[in-house]
Amino acid sequence: MKNYTITVNGNVYDVVVEEGAGSGAAPAAAAAPKAAPKAAPKAAAAPKASAGAAGSIRIEAGAAGKVFKLEKSVGQAVKKGDAVVILEAMKMEIPVVAPQDGTVASVDVAVGDSVEAGALLATLN
Repeated sequence: MKNYTITVNGNVYDVVVEEGAGSGAAPAAAAAPKAAPKAAPKAAAAPKASAGAAGSIRIEAGAAGKVFKLEKSVGQAVKKGDAVVILEAMKMEIPVVAPQDGTVASVDVAVGDSVEAGALLATLN
C-alpha cells in the first residue's frame, strides 16, 4: 500500500492505494477528505418577476448554464428570433430566443441563476 496526499480544487485528500495483481484493472483506492467541500448554493424555489399567470408558449434552456442577462421583461412584445434571455456556458454567451411573436407573460429566472438544459426560462402569450 502507498499513501498519497492529493489536492483537488483546494480540497486536500489523504489517499491509500493498494497495488493490484497486474490484471489491468484499476487499483482500489480509498480517499478521506481532510476538509469538507463547500456546499453548492441552493436553487431558488419560486419563479422570479412573474406576471402571475404563465403564458402558453414555453421558452426553455437549450443547454445548461448560468443566466447572464435578461433581455426582455414581463409585458414586452417580442418577435420571432428576438433574444429573451442570455445564458453563459463555458465562457460563451448563448441567446435564448422567442420561438414566435408574442408578449412576455412570465420570466421564471433571475440573473445569476444556474439552469439545466430544458429548464423553463420564460413564457409568452
